[in-house]
Amino acid sequence: MSPALMKMWIALASMGFMFIAILAIYLSRFKMKGFLKGTFAAIAYFFMILAGLLIFFVVFSGPVNE
Repeated sequence: MSPALMKMWIALASMGFMFIAILAIYLSRFKMKGFLKGTFAAIAYFFMILAGLLIFFVVFSGPVNE
């Protein structure tokens, strides 16, 4: 697999993590109560931070030479 294709898959996974974070925040704010509310919020923030780090890697690793 070429480095460019690998970066594409990493960016796609990052977008998926952002979507999971959005769903978890929605569930924690409007559908959950008590312990589950905090758990879903923690999961959401974990996925959002992970997505940010992955996008940071993709953007600042520079262009790929072919």
